[in-house]
Amino acid sequence: MMALFMRARPLALRLHFLSHLDDQILPSLKACVVKRLSSPGLRTSTVCFPTCSSLSPRGVCTTERDPMFLVAGSVRPYQELLPSGSGLSLLHHLTSDEDHTFMKRLTSCTSSQQVLRLLRSYPLLSGAAAASILHRLADLEHDSACGLWKPETLLSDAGLNKLCQTLEHDLARLQDEVLVRALLGCTRLYLDPQSRLVLRLVFESQKRLNLERLSVEALCGLSRALFALEGPNSGMIKQAMSQLQNKDTAQWNTAELVAVYSMLATGLGEDGCYLELLNEINAQALQLVQQMGPGAISEILGALFKLRHKEALPLVIALCKQAVHHVQNFADPELIVVLSALMHYGHSDHFLVEALERHVPKVAFTAHAETVTKVMQFFRRWRILSPPVFNTVAESFVYRAEEYSTWQVSQQIAALGVLGYLPPDAGRLFRKRYPLNFVSKVFSPYFMQQLQGEEGSGIDHRVLAQLTQLYMTVKLECPFYDGPRLSPKFQVKSFLASGQSLETPVEPHFYNAVKSALVDLLGAQSYFASRVLTPYCYTLDIEIKLDEEGYVLPASHTNEVHKRIALCIDGSKRFAANAEKLLGKEAIKQRHLRILGYEVVQISYYEFEKLKDKKEVVEYLHKKIFPHSYRLGW
Repeated sequence: MMALFMRARPLALRLHFLSHLDDQILPSLKACVVKRLSSPGLRTSTVCFPTCSSLSPRGVCTTERDPMFLVAGSVRPYQELLPSGSGLSLLHHLTSDEDHTFMKRLTSCTSSQQVLRLLRSYPLLSGAAAASILHRLADLEHDSACGLWKPETLLSDAGLNKLCQTLEHDLARLQDEVLVRALLGCTRLYLDPQSRLVLRLVFESQKRLNLERLSVEALCGLSRALFALEGPNSGMIKQAMSQLQNKDTAQWNTAELVAVYSMLATGLGEDGCYLELLNEINAQALQLVQQMGPGAISEILGALFKLRHKEALPLVIALCKQAVHHVQNFADPELIVVLSALMHYGHSDHFLVEALERHVPKVAFTAHAETVTKVMQFFRRWRILSPPVFNTVAESFVYRAEEYSTWQVSQQIAALGVLGYLPPDAGRLFRKRYPLNFVSKVFSPYFMQQLQGEEGSGIDHRVLAQLTQLYMTVKLECPFYDGPRLSPKFQVKSFLASGQSLETPVEPHFYNAVKSALVDLLGAQSYFASRVLTPYCYTLDIEIKLDEEGYVLPASHTNEVHKRIALCIDGSKRFAANAEKLLGKEAIKQRHLRILGYEVVQISYYEFEKLKDKKEVVEYLHKKIFPHSYRLGW
């Protein structure tokens, strides 16, 4: 008995069709395995079969899915649900209004059960509507592991089985695009490649492919379906791609471009395959970008992101500019894709930021949790301080905390921390986000053992630096803490040597300008030390030592030091990109230095840039370091 839906079992696409689509179970099939193909996660085989009339023989590469695609339980094939010959046609030519009404209702369905109920309420359907049902079910049923959430729901529905039988019965009358869309829908629902519906859809597609009349969108849809069924070495895929490459890309419209991008992103464009075609459609997309809506922008950016196409930056920049006009129109999944792609390509736009600042506060209470998280990641990535967005997101979280995963919560907290921003309702916010006894759990032997892994492979140096700073913060700011301590073997010596997650290196040009002026101010370079590593893991840009009377001591002196001055030469990278506010990691560094007894003097880039000459720089440093002294020499 053949299974209608399946995720794993040996597959052999036995293709031998009579020119008449009857109810026989293909008794005259003659198949022979000619070779084995392999690809990651798949086992494939190619079979030869005789074809009808003038069609030449071809090999079909069939796919064996990983065990994750296994559907448990017995399945009744759709052929057995209805007696042979009883499948009267349900496919009719509906008016545009009827089709529009149905598609609107289908799009509004939020569960597979709603789709199936809608299917039962429509005794007459167009071919396009029938294919759309398959895709809508796939949209709703796909889970994060690329399987189906509840395959039993689909497998037991008589209406869906009847729809599949009807598609098989009427496929010769389907338009090219509908035929291909139906086949693609079958692959997205993991329809058994051995079922008659899939076999006959592939056979009918081969017939139409041989006529060389398929549109760009039909060729792309067919290639995607065949890639899912047979892998990249399919003979039909090569035939379809050859026809596609022979078409004039300069004449393609936005819908056709989107179809090609989506096809390449599904796997066909991996490892630089069809790179020439990709470059050609990039050029055409650049010409049409001002005509693109939110759906096209998201699809193209998402495809470029998946393909990791390095030469697409001009197109990415143009798409970003166009996205500014559609921020309020993006669906949640579309906005997630757009922001992810822009972060990957390292591009942002202040107009896009302004549009997000207008839009996000309006939807923070209703948007998908991942959308809100992605916005916060985007602002964090570009060091954008946005109180309107941060305040609204923090407030909305208090009311919908349960909707967020642990990872999403951590990403939002990280954004607030990076920008050093504390929302007005911080008390309620952190009570919702942080568990009790959090620090003691982090420093517990059990957690540290988990971090090291079962094989004791060790902990990443950046993680150790973060743990060290957390432990030092507890010691400095929470003297009442009486829980587990961080073992010395897990403590780092320098935060700066552990990457830039806890300290930002001083900007060389800015540092040299300050250092040169300090020599003039103090009389010699020996009166200050540069890049000093303290016993508390922080690195000082410049340290100046004073004796009890306030005189400057040589940097080499270790005795009679009454005061230590830490000069923080804070360049633009230590501040938010859009505000004169220190980043969180720099603010906590300066706070800790003050607690440890240092006098912290901040030399900020936005003040320094206003100085016209070296004389003004020296006077500026004198007022900052020695505000109560009128002596310029020591």
